[in-house]
Amino acid sequence: MTLAVLIVAAGRGTRAGGATAKQWQPLCGRRVIDHTLAAFTGHPAVNRIVVVIHPDDRAQAISLETLGITLVTGGADRAASVRNGLAAVQDCDSVLIHDAARPCVSRAVIDGVINALAHNDGAAPGLAVSDALWLGDGAQVTGTQDREGLFAAQTPQGFGVASITAAHDRYDGPAADDVAVARAVGMRIAITAGSADNLKITTAADFARAARTLEPKMDIRTGNGFDVHAFGPGDHVMLCGVKVPHPQGLVGHSDADVGMHTVTDAIYGALAKGDIGQHFPPTDPQWKGAASDIFLRHAAGLARDMGFEVSNVDCTLICETPKIGPHAGDMQATLADIIGIDPDRVSVKATTSERLGFTGRGEGIACLATATLVKP
Repeated sequence: MTLAVLIVAAGRGTRAGGATAKQWQPLCGRRVIDHTLAAFTGHPAVNRIVVVIHPDDRAQAISLETLGITLVTGGADRAASVRNGLAAVQDCDSVLIHDAARPCVSRAVIDGVINALAHNDGAAPGLAVSDALWLGDGAQVTGTQDREGLFAAQTPQGFGVASITAAHDRYDGPAADDVAVARAVGMRIAITAGSADNLKITTAADFARAARTLEPKMDIRTGNGFDVHAFGPGDHVMLCGVKVPHPQGLVGHSDADVGMHTVTDAIYGALAKGDIGQHFPPTDPQWKGAASDIFLRHAAGLARDMGFEVSNVDCTLICETPKIGPHAGDMQATLADIIGIDPDRVSVKATTSERLGFTGRGEGIACLATATLVKP
């Protein structure tokens, strides 16, 4: 089956305001119609896209031809514009007719219509009406309307090309949409799942609603880290980049900074990029005795390269000794400097294990850390 998409963009849309028709106005850094077309240009089932434009808009639309889109001049009303567009897709089997002013249409809505076309004369998305409905004269309620069985119509509306062309040729008079034209000649139209996000820009306020839907969603990731190092010979321990005097050192391939290792692993975890051992294998002699800020700087840099910012870090050291409190501020400042964030986004604290387990017996230090990353 060859599938064409017909975008109706010949209207003037005066209720939306602005110096140009609404489909050519800016929305989230692009024009409304650019968002609309993006929903279809990448769809694997779509073979051709035709945009029906007002003759006054050719200068604004001409760039679309470089995308392989066919431009057709519209008619005196919507029905005439659709007929002009249909004339350009007669060699296709099916067509989706969509309003240019619906820039938030989703792949799920489009797929629902395409799938329903396999077993129906036509298909169109609709939303069941959930609000109470009134009749009124503009100032007062004059009656009520039962909402049972009522749907708010959306686009794209899909049909066989031959059948909808014949329906338009036979139809005379105004029509709310192409479903009305199809039903006038007896075609059975399936209702597919619509979406509240698939709004039609009609008034100036609708631009803000569409922007809320189209704006990139913030990507928030959280990662956890856990590490343990045993005590061994030495006269100090490195914890979160700070040299802390202690009768013993910590044993490890690098400088054994259990705090910094844990924070590093938390960032790698949030990125789903493994752990320190994968990036800096302990079997590699070049990392013998290495300062752990190398590892943390790499993790923070990787986060930036992937478009993330480290929002905050929470690090808990678990040990009986040494006492962490006197050094926590320096540790906080050191971690913040390496990661590249403000110190008030880093927490360093400590607890004991109430003399239970290996940390309680003074055999080593454990650490837990959590890092939150945000992609704006």
